Amino acid sequence: MNTETLALERAASRSPVLAQMLLCSFLWATSFLLMKLIGADLAPLPLTALRGLMGGGLLALWVMWRGQPVLPKGREWRDWAVLGLLQGLIPNTLTAYALTQIAAGLTSMMQATAPLMVAVLAHFLFADERLSPRRLCGVLVGFAGMAVLIGPSGDSLQSGSFWGPLAMIVTAVSYALGSLYVRSIPVAEPARLALGQQAFSGIPATLAVLVFFGPQAFAAAPEHLLALSALGIFATALPIVLFMSILRRAGPTLGSMNGYLTPAWTVLLGFLVLGETTSLHEIAGGIIVLLGVLLANERRPIRPK
Repeated sequence: MNTETLALERAASRSPVLAQMLLCSFLWATSFLLMKLIGADLAPLPLTALRGLMGGGLLALWVMWRGQPVLPKGREWRDWAVLGLLQGLIPNTLTAYALTQIAAGLTSMMQATAPLMVAVLAHFLFADERLSPRRLCGVLVGFAGMAVLIGPSGDSLQSGSFWGPLAMIVTAVSYALGSLYVRSIPVAEPARLALGQQAFSGIPATLAVLVFFGPQAFAAAPEHLLALSALGIFATALPIVLFMSILRRAGPTLGSMNGYLTPAWTVLLGFLVLGETTSLHEIAGGIIVLLGVLLANERRPIRPK
């Protein structure tokens, strides 16, 4: 097999993952705007409950349509519970809270520190996730892009709420741990992982809301039915299936770099929809972030047969 053929095969295997990452990060960016709008009337935990129930319900219908059982089986009970906590209940609640304290763009930027944590942890936990020189360069470039993005907004961390940024730091850690856990699952279908994550996020959150706050905590939900539907379908169910697929195909280091791409989309959407200001620094940061993702998208050479 000649060099040109190898190059074409590597490009073909890389392109679908990058396309999925771009779509997934865009859809997740819309969630920040939707939660920002809905969170003005709905508290963080009820919002997490409704998001999980809607996303889980849609995924359950899809799984049933494909002729698969909806209930977990075997070790899925544990996997679904762990992912529901680390990639559903904790980050969704804390993100909804942070959005009541700080801007959507800054919230997304702080969440995007998760890939750096994943890269470092994966380097020590998985032999096939070692940071090669090129991959390390990609991670560092991505982090530099994040510094450029956050830099112009740094003053808001001093003048604004301390608890909002802290909530996003915990959110980033939770997502990183969840991404690494997905890597440890021996055999799993992305759609079922997504279903379990949403179900084991929405159901516990709903029970907690009813026990501690009562049904009146959901009183404002009918006023945001359209936005909640968009949040459940396009900003939750669809991107989480894409994300699980990316993690299984590309590993946690590259897969979690969705967090690098999401801020660029969030800044753009925040400017167009919420009127949040943007700058050349943020545009430059987004370009640098994308460059980091491309550099980190390293594959092992395909051996000739």
